[in-house]
Amino acid sequence: MYIWAMSELHKKYIEETISMATANIDENGGPFGAIVVLDGEIIGRGVNKVTSHNDPTAHAEVMAIRDACQQLDTFKLEEAVIYTSCEPCPMCLSAIYWARIKTIYYAAQNTDAAKAGFDDSYIYEEIRLPLEKRSIPAIRIDHDDAFKPFQTWIFMEGKIDY
Repeated sequence: MYIWAMSELHKKYIEETISMATANIDENGGPFGAIVVLDGEIIGRGVNKVTSHNDPTAHAEVMAIRDACQQLDTFKLEEAVIYTSCEPCPMCLSAIYWARIKTIYYAAQNTDAAKAGFDDSYIYEEIRLPLEKRSIPAIRIDHDDAFKPFQTWIFMEGKIDY
C-alpha cells in the first residue's frame, strides 16, 4: 500500500511541475517547472524566468529553492526533496547540492531539453576541461591578499557555517 501511495504522490508532484512548465510558456518563460516538498507539503515553487527577468540564473529549480528557503527562513533544505519537469542543468544541480536537498525527482531527460534547444551538454564538457582549454578564459591574478577573506573567515567567531 505504501509503495502505491508514494508512486501516486510522485506522479501528482511531477504532473504539477509539468503543468507549471507548460503554463509558464504563455507567460514568456521557459518550459521548466519545479517544486520543493517537505513532509508532503509544497514549500517552494519555481518556473523558468530567465527571459522575463533578464536573469540567466532564474531557472525553475533555483527559483523553487529560493522560494522554499524564504518560506522556511533557512538556506538548508536537508529533509526536502525537489520535483522538476526536466533533469536539472549543471547550475541547478549545483544549487540542489548547496541546498542539501536529499532527492531529485524529474520527468524529461536532458536529451529531451536538448531537442527543444536547451542543450547544456557543452557545459558538462567544459567542466571536464583544464582551465586553459575552456572556451571562456579563467585567469588567476596573483595577489598577496588573495587568502585574506578566507583567513578572516577562519578566525571569525559566531560564523554560520554552510
